[in-house]
Amino acid sequence: MSSNETVAPDQRRRIIVASVIGTTIEFFDFYIYATAAVSIFPLLFFPKGEGTAALLASMATFGVAFVARPIGSILFGHFGDRVGRKATLIGSLLLMGLATFAVGLLPPYHAIGLLAPALLAILRFCQGLGLGGEWSGAALLAAETAAPGKRAQAAMWPQLGAPFGFILANGFFLVLTTVFGFRSGAAQIDDRFLAWGWRIPFLLSIVMVLVGLYARIKLQETPVFVRALERGEKLKSPLIEVVRNNFGELVRGAFIMVATYGLFYLMTTWILSYAIGKVELGLLGIDYRAFLYLQLISVVLFAGFIPVSGYLADRFGRRRFLIAVTSAIVLFGLSFGWFLSRAIMGSGDSANLGLMLVFLCLGMSLMGLTFGPMSALLPELFPTNTRYTGSGIAYNAASILGAALTPFVATWLASSYGPGSVGLYLACLGGSTLAALILSEETRATNLDTMEQDATAAAAIETTSP
Repeated sequence: MSSNETVAPDQRRRIIVASVIGTTIEFFDFYIYATAAVSIFPLLFFPKGEGTAALLASMATFGVAFVARPIGSILFGHFGDRVGRKATLIGSLLLMGLATFAVGLLPPYHAIGLLAPALLAILRFCQGLGLGGEWSGAALLAAETAAPGKRAQAAMWPQLGAPFGFILANGFFLVLTTVFGFRSGAAQIDDRFLAWGWRIPFLLSIVMVLVGLYARIKLQETPVFVRALERGEKLKSPLIEVVRNNFGELVRGAFIMVATYGLFYLMTTWILSYAIGKVELGLLGIDYRAFLYLQLISVVLFAGFIPVSGYLADRFGRRRFLIAVTSAIVLFGLSFGWFLSRAIMGSGDSANLGLMLVFLCLGMSLMGLTFGPMSALLPELFPTNTRYTGSGIAYNAASILGAALTPFVATWLASSYGPGSVGLYLACLGGSTLAALILSEETRATNLDTMEQDATAAAAIETTSP
């Protein structure tokens, strides 16, 4: 008998709704900062820098959150493995929401000087702590209550929070920049949007947090975690235990996620800066609002391919499916030099927006395929009493390797060697993920209670694999 056959269908539906709402809110909060870090914060919080220097300074504060995320996974993972998934998820949501709200209250550099970017970095660090504890808890809620043979399809629901949050964040900014008539290429510090309009999504995020709290308070603890407590498996220090007994899984899990992180932040944060940057700086000079339309269209494909990936990962197994997808990511990286060359893409008003849309859609489709199975695969690497900590550390350690420096490095590479070098960087990240997948074992048949392989499920993988 499967360990989750006793979970009622209505409970699974409640978990799905709460997971999607919660992760959407968390990622919305995270992404509105990412968007502002490219188009707004260089002007308001780093005015001493000019052009690329101000952008790099803003990108550095963007990367602070990725340093905080593994710390958040350790902090919230400790309580998630000792106290429970539900209570810990409520705490992570509150931290993220309050930090995001506070960003909307910050005075700019010209009002309080260096204290402005310092406070911005601190609040970004708090955002990272919150998101560091969010993902693994949401993934575990879904995975530990999944129906037999459908764990990837159940666990993919929290993953939809990433594209949904991105669409909400960038859609919000699109509406605001349209209403305020803001043009990034001709921005002035006294524009109404820069003076106060940009604060609106940060401040209104507190309303979304209240909705998320309401959804999560009604959840029950997962039966897998309850049974672990009944067996007396609660640990004094889940961190020490997971490092001692599952260090190999931590390393493999982190590198399995590296290409996913690198792809996403190249296709969102870096490409935004490259696309809307000034032509005289060697960038494309595309209008900010026009580019946001293209991004939002491509993110719909990101969301659409997540359910597809969950189904395929359950049918064929996580390892073989992700090896195929990661190989495609490497090939996609090798195409950057052609897609993004100014000689082919054009620049300013003559830029080929159709070609840019094709580029974005290819990248975001691959993103959906690689991101979807991660919320099943990473929890399957660790036993119940260290699963929150282990999966969270692996997921967020990958954020340092694949995302923290990626927009910064990509900005430098593009300005020094052209956009083709950015694609080579992505191909290298993909190569490290391929190596980790090749060295890993299939986890689809893993029983989350016993961590043993279910013979029937394992046989099903062999008969359905290509």
